[in-house]
Amino acid sequence: MENSEKVCIFCKRNQDEVPLVHLEFKNTSYWICPQHIPVLIHDPSKLSGHLPGAETMQAG
Repeated sequence: MENSEKVCIFCKRNQDEVPLVHLEFKNTSYWICPQHIPVLIHDPSKLSGHLPGAETMQAG
């Protein structure tokens, strides 16, 4: 499955508004902006509803 819309999974800003970093998870492509990479690393449960299984991820 491929998520073709290039927007930050957290703030929904697109590549015209912010730089986006590509990530792959569970055979799906996602995008996240540099501002929200710390959320992914330090508090991934905040991505619940945006990234499948985020609520069970442990902080880095």
